[in-house]
Amino acid sequence: MRKALIIGIDYYEHVNRLHGCVNDAHNVASILERNGDGSVNFDVRLLTGTGPEDTVSRGELREAVQQLFQNDSDVALLYFAGHGHVEETGGYLMASDVPTGNGGLPLNEVMTFVNKSPAKNRVMILDSCHSGIAGNLDAGANVVQLSEGVTILTASAKDQYASEENGAGVFSALLVDALGGAAANLVGEITPGSVYAHIDQSLGSWDQRPLFKTNVKKFVWLRKVPSPISQAELRRLPEFFPNPGVEFALDPSFEPERGPGVDHLPPPNPVNTANFAVLQKLNRVNLVVPVDAPHMWHAAMESKSCKLTVLGEHYRRLVKRGRI
Repeated sequence: MRKALIIGIDYYEHVNRLHGCVNDAHNVASILERNGDGSVNFDVRLLTGTGPEDTVSRGELREAVQQLFQNDSDVALLYFAGHGHVEETGGYLMASDVPTGNGGLPLNEVMTFVNKSPAKNRVMILDSCHSGIAGNLDAGANVVQLSEGVTILTASAKDQYASEENGAGVFSALLVDALGGAAANLVGEITPGSVYAHIDQSLGSWDQRPLFKTNVKKFVWLRKVPSPISQAELRRLPEFFPNPGVEFALDPSFEPERGPGVDHLPPPNPVNTANFAVLQKLNRVNLVVPVDAPHMWHAAMESKSCKLTVLGEHYRRLVKRGRI
């Protein structure tokens, strides 16, 4: 079971109202429901506070979070977009009806649900001001306490605000991009770590800084998308490059495309051209590069060679170890 509770609150009765959180929640829910190939991913429950007739009360917020983490699901994911608050007593997620910031749902209480949950993997994604305090033992310390299997990704540090731009949260817009495929690895898996890396690289030093906290032995994937190269083709890496540092020799018989004035060269070889097509795909995903040639075509026509990049060697080892 893969469960996701997605919460977006724009409407607040007693504090300033927000504008993009509900849209962000809908976008996150929509992309998490299905993988890139259309297969079912998360079973999503969506809570939104859009106006006086559609609110998320503190009691409803607390009950929904508690229910999310009370079962032994494979993945339990919480996403919250709305007002956050922090003071000496800790951090809070603010529901529609809270009169003040510290009347919200305490993050310490949320972390109790998370840390004690029987779910195998618990992921908390917070797009709210001061959300970086989540997981800290208290407001004044930087000591984090996470049980095994817990990952937290927040839009900002505990002393920062979470920004909106063009009617959407800056963090959530990057989150949706990452889940859409921008953070996928070469087998099409998107993990919390790769999502964080994408968001972190997209924000400058003067922007809000996302925080990432985790205590896992292995990252769970959040979504899968079609990979840019097939696993069958990836598994051929050790065939072309059986050992580290080996170069694969090329010659004109690997290249099927010929121009004028090459009658003196050996004709294309069907086996070689089929192998060369795979090598060109590996080149396009930065696993293989030509040696002493600007392009793979030149490497073949000039009887040069190609070799693995550092990333290519990483995937070669994964194949050798049976990980792909």
